[in-house]
Amino acid sequence: MNKAMILNPTRPVWPGFSSSKSLCGDANCMEQLLLHCANAIESNDATLTQQTIWVINNLASSDGDSTQRLASSLLRALISRAATKSPAFSFLSVASASHETLHRFSVIELAAFVDLTPWHRFGFIAANAAILDAVKGYSSVHIVDLSLTHCMQIPTLIDSMATKLINKEQPPPLLKLTVVLSESPPPPLLGISYEELGLKLVSFAATRNVAMEFRIIYSSYSDGLSSLIEQLRLDPLVCNEALVVNCHMMLHYIPNDTLSYLSPSRSLFLKELRDLNPTMVTLIEEDADFTSSNFIARLRSLFNYMWIPYDTADTFLTCGSEQRQWYEADIGWRIDNVVAKEGAERVERLEPKSRWFERMREADFTGVGFGEAVAREVQTMLEEHAAGWGMKRDVDDSDDVERFVLTWKGHSVVFASAWVPMNRVDGCSHVEA
Repeated sequence: MNKAMILNPTRPVWPGFSSSKSLCGDANCMEQLLLHCANAIESNDATLTQQTIWVINNLASSDGDSTQRLASSLLRALISRAATKSPAFSFLSVASASHETLHRFSVIELAAFVDLTPWHRFGFIAANAAILDAVKGYSSVHIVDLSLTHCMQIPTLIDSMATKLINKEQPPPLLKLTVVLSESPPPPLLGISYEELGLKLVSFAATRNVAMEFRIIYSSYSDGLSSLIEQLRLDPLVCNEALVVNCHMMLHYIPNDTLSYLSPSRSLFLKELRDLNPTMVTLIEEDADFTSSNFIARLRSLFNYMWIPYDTADTFLTCGSEQRQWYEADIGWRIDNVVAKEGAERVERLEPKSRWFERMREADFTGVGFGEAVAREVQTMLEEHAAGWGMKRDVDDSDDVERFVLTWKGHSVVFASAWVPMNRVDGCSHVEA
């Protein structure tokens, strides 16, 4: 059976649903169809699955509007899930084609790509401001950069260190940068080695008169970054050195509690991080929940969050452009991981900010707010982009600390927060294990 036959069975009758893209292309209709298909897959109903796939395929489009493109990606992921779920869906194996090959960005391409949207810049601005404030007066600053964007935040931080952390008596502090290299990293993928990246960053820092050291640690998010924690424990104690852990959209790749039987959980990682007595921890994450063990509930959460990157793409990327293909291939990879993978293979396990804040407090951290100057800088940056972007101030009732949340058309996208250990020991960068 070929793909055309799979996606074009005998026309089913769907009361209330039209096969016309113009009549049934709205988000609510598409969501219901996708959930209907998912329920058919979960109940091993091959006939109903084939019928719903046919209907969705006639409504979705990889080059249509944002809802159609989202539905197209979700449909591919559902087909992939069904094809591997049960022998009842063996007829789908020829249609479960993988997503497009992920692009490997050069440093210049990735830097330009990050600048196209506030998605990452929002967190860069908030985190850098918090870091600069926390490390004033230190002669050495050790930053552990756990970032999805491969150190794209660091050049701006170096610039700020060169101009704001300087006085007549002494130069900017020594910057030590530690990065983690893991197997099978999530997109976006970098097209050069981390060794090359380090050389570029050290060279850039030299042009700003900032002395810099660069270190790579091979560690895995799947085991709670145990190698990283162990190495940080073994690092020699350095007095008057600030230890900052910058977590930018990567901590959700550490298994959550539902996978704790396989490996250490993110709660344990945060407690081990607290034992290192860091000067500050910045936590930037997407504000969504992909952790439900119930597949239908997880799919609903996915649909109601992942429309945002598709919708924003319409404002800054030309339809059919190479950049949009790169961008949406990365989104498709994430969707496929949430829908088609289970167990340890499902690594896209976002949690809402309320759960992250709870974890941080359980690990004995307390929140630090952002000032008005940071808020103005974020607002200025947002004005450079499409009108749909905004920022709201979120005050958590547990500690009365104000955090920032990036929004798109009023919907929460990314939150920015900064944390310090309660009763932190001043002086050296960490305490002995």
